[in-house]
Amino acid sequence: MIWLILSVLTGLAGGIALGVAFKAGIGRRQLDSAEQKAKLVVEESTRQAEALRKQAQVEAKDVLHAVRQEFEEKTKGRRDELTQQERRVHQREESLDRKLESLDRKDKELAERVRQFGAREQGLKAKEDDLDRVIAEEKEELKTLSGLTLEQAKERLVAQVEQECRSETGMVIKRIEEETQRDAQAIAKKIIVDTMQRCASEFTVETTTSVMQLPNEDMKGRIIGREGRNIKAFELATGVDLIVDDTPDVVTLSSFDVMRREIARISLQRLMSDGRIHPARIEEIVERVKREVEQVVVQEGEKTVQELNLQGMHPDLVKLLGRLKFRTSYGQNVLLHLKESAHICGMLAAELGLNQRLAKRCALLHDIGKAVSHEVEGPHALIGAELAKRYGEPPEVVHSIEAHHEDVVPSNIYAVLTIAADSVSGSRPGARGDTLEAYVKRLQTLETICDSFKGVEKAYAIQAGREVRVIVQPDRVTDLEAIALAREMKKKVESSIEFPGQIKITVLRETRAVEYAR
Repeated sequence: MIWLILSVLTGLAGGIALGVAFKAGIGRRQLDSAEQKAKLVVEESTRQAEALRKQAQVEAKDVLHAVRQEFEEKTKGRRDELTQQERRVHQREESLDRKLESLDRKDKELAERVRQFGAREQGLKAKEDDLDRVIAEEKEELKTLSGLTLEQAKERLVAQVEQECRSETGMVIKRIEEETQRDAQAIAKKIIVDTMQRCASEFTVETTTSVMQLPNEDMKGRIIGREGRNIKAFELATGVDLIVDDTPDVVTLSSFDVMRREIARISLQRLMSDGRIHPARIEEIVERVKREVEQVVVQEGEKTVQELNLQGMHPDLVKLLGRLKFRTSYGQNVLLHLKESAHICGMLAAELGLNQRLAKRCALLHDIGKAVSHEVEGPHALIGAELAKRYGEPPEVVHSIEAHHEDVVPSNIYAVLTIAADSVSGSRPGARGDTLEAYVKRLQTLETICDSFKGVEKAYAIQAGREVRVIVQPDRVTDLEAIALAREMKKKVESSIEFPGQIKITVLRETRAVEYAR
């Protein structure tokens, strides 16, 4: 029994020993496997860290390159500007060096001339002393021979010479006057005839209407719009009277202001071509055309200056010249009148052997004051002279402008030639018409009177002066004040100007609320 128990205990001990050994083996294998996995994880982490480091280096280089390019682009313009400034400074330094060299050369020449004049003065003084000595000797000898005192001989000689000179002088003066008058008339006739033969210039009499051809009769209805909305918006935006009558496929634009009429004509053409005719589109097109016409004004001025070869004129004067394309004087287009006068004045100067370019410049600018005469008080000749002086024109040009209507007495030949050229251009047949000028002045006066009231934004004379439409600022004039304003305008017009029939004064007050849905 005891043996059996010992055998069982021995078996159990062996089994336990085997189990412990088995578990120990499994533990060692798991530990080895864990160490291998840990090693693999460390190696993988190392590789990933190295890859991340390399990627970070690449990205850092890209960012640095991008920043460097952006910095170079931002500073490129400044570097170019600095380079240009350095170039201009260098050019100015070279110019100053040349001027200094020229001044030094002139100083040397002046010093040499002073020395020569000094030597000549000394020689003249010596000769003058010799002459005084000879005269004194002759006087003593004459006094000895005649037996008269010096004063007696002088008085007798002076009386005799005076009598002879008076007689001869009267004859000479009379002969010179006759010859001068005869020759002057012949020369003047020849110069005028030669100039007129060389000048064959066009002329045009501006009217107050422009006729527009329509593509079809249905276009009239679209221009008028529902309840007249389109035509009212067009007339308000342009200040031009749009006349739609029974004449087939035709509408008429009426305004004394040539520039307004041109803006209205171009705008109407654009609207008909576009097809979208409504108040908002009308205002947009009119504003765009106004800006384009301003560009045309500058181009016309530059074209005139180039045509007459008068470069170097101030840009503001060139722009004012272009504005005169849309202005008339007694029915004559002012810009055409100035170009015509410039050609005539240049030819007169050529016949007299004077500076043709200076003469052309004087005549071209003589009516420049008319470009701003509606903005500045005073005669256009004096206004133009002030403008020319302000923009650096030569004194001869300034004086010719102020003297061409003899507001100032002409004191040089170019002023006289400018007066003559202006008269030839303005007084030839078909050049001007007094009736049209009076009509235009009356309409301008109407607009000026209405513009003078407080709160008025724009005033347009339409219907050939039978109606004035006044647009007031809604934030400064109420509805009740607009009614009172119309009455005040009516009283001032009645007391200020004379006019046939009656004038309708319409005061318009319009409030607009604008919001944008986003």
